[in-house]
Amino acid sequence: MRICVFLSAADLDERYTGPAREFAELLGKGGHTLVWGGSESGLMKVVADGVAETGGRLVGVSVDFLAASARVGADEMVIARDLAERKALLLAKSDAVVVMVGGTGTLDEATEILELKKHGRQNKPVVLLNTAGFYDGLKTQFRRMEAEGFLPVPLAELVFFAEEPVSALAYLEDALAG
Repeated sequence: MRICVFLSAADLDERYTGPAREFAELLGKGGHTLVWGGSESGLMKVVADGVAETGGRLVGVSVDFLAASARVGADEMVIARDLAERKALLLAKSDAVVVMVGGTGTLDEATEILELKKHGRQNKPVVLLNTAGFYDGLKTQFRRMEAEGFLPVPLAELVFFAEEPVSALAYLEDALAG
């Protein structure tokens, strides 16, 4: 399985890096491929290291203005012209998407993938890994959008909120097996 992970390139504390590393190790041990932003810094590095150290493959998609921080030695590294092309390539190279903790870039990626799914432009399973309750507010907002008629499809068909790394991977394996 090729899993795209949207996440921060910032250096974060253990409450975020621990679960991210756990998820990465599950991917690697399962023989899966990480498709990610290609960065060799912060949480992106933690996840890439965890996947690589446990036997998984690394497919990075960086962007021109961040190419200097791209991971050397990835199994594959593509440099996109801009952020829009980067998002399209990340999606094209993956079977499923996991959104981990991150800032505005991660939120942009998450909402774009959900918008594409809402309109039937992609049907890949999407998981928001709600580490340390990071996405509790977003989950509340999505539920309000659903309750008030802003989502034309049920929220459960758009995204799965996972509280633990193991449940995120289990959901993806089930979704892609069926």
